[in-house]
Amino acid sequence: MIKHIILWKLKEDAPAEAKAEVKSRLEALNGRIPGMLSLTVHNNGLASSSADMMLDSAFETEEALAGYQVNPLHVAAATYVRSVVDQRLCLDFEA
Repeated sequence: MIKHIILWKLKEDAPAEAKAEVKSRLEALNGRIPGMLSLTVHNNGLASSSADMMLDSAFETEEALAGYQVNPLHVAAATYVRSVVDQRLCLDFEA
């Protein structure tokens, strides 16, 4: 299993609904991307957090993760995410 973890810091001028919108758009991909096992967006971090949101996803294989990256459904969701995100960190690993 491959884990794909993303941390985001939103732009200062991101709309108030950005967190909910990112969560909604990305979690809607569950069950729609070949090889994706799960995808959860956490947007309720504690005040001590240095990131605003986290994506926690799992894929069957590295090839499935690569397919997710270019899948038109993901590309459409990611276009919105990029419009409200200032910083992005990614960690992919075998679990």
